[in-house]
Amino acid sequence: MLQAIMGYLEEHVESSPEWAKKLEELAAEDRVPIMEPLGIQFLMQLIRLHQPDKILEIGTAIGYSALMMRHAKPDVSIVTVERDAVRYDQAVTHIQAQGAQDDILILKGDAFDLEEIIKAHAPYDFVFIDAAKGQYQRFFEAYSEMLSERGVIVSDNVLFKGYVADDSEATPRKANIAKKVRKYNDWLFEHEAYHTTILPVGDGVAVSVKKK
Repeated sequence: MLQAIMGYLEEHVESSPEWAKKLEELAAEDRVPIMEPLGIQFLMQLIRLHQPDKILEIGTAIGYSALMMRHAKPDVSIVTVERDAVRYDQAVTHIQAQGAQDDILILKGDAFDLEEIIKAHAPYDFVFIDAAKGQYQRFFEAYSEMLSERGVIVSDNVLFKGYVADDSEATPRKANIAKKVRKYNDWLFEHEAYHTTILPVGDGVAVSVKKK
């Protein structure tokens, strides 16, 4: 039944613009992990609802999600961080191809090494975490301090292919990652300052908002 529901929803996903389709094809060819169709559509809907003026993204990859967030709100300002040199160069190319270089600032390097530079562009109304899963809690702790009063933090891949719920058929490596993600999720749920909801869209998306 769940598979049928997901198939139904995927059939009704809003069609991506042509430039985005090309990036999706490139990601598939090069095995670059980008958000799944339902996940990216949900992220874009959050952007439309929340209407952030400034976004921080941890994990640029090839620039796909940053460009899609800008597509959802063309007047947004985005700071995005990528430590992989090849992915960084690809992201720069793709963002320039869309004429988005004035709206999307790409920083090259480790997010923790660039913390002071990232802070200089704060506050952020929206933080999107989509990088090394074992570092999610550190990312949250570091960058939640840079949120505006109405800030929201979104974490991707928090169900990790379903292995967070059941890793009995996972490889040892994937089971280990699932354990780290599960620990992060538990930490989010128990956080004294944030309400968190996890939705089973894409690879699992956690939405955290400040408690009043």
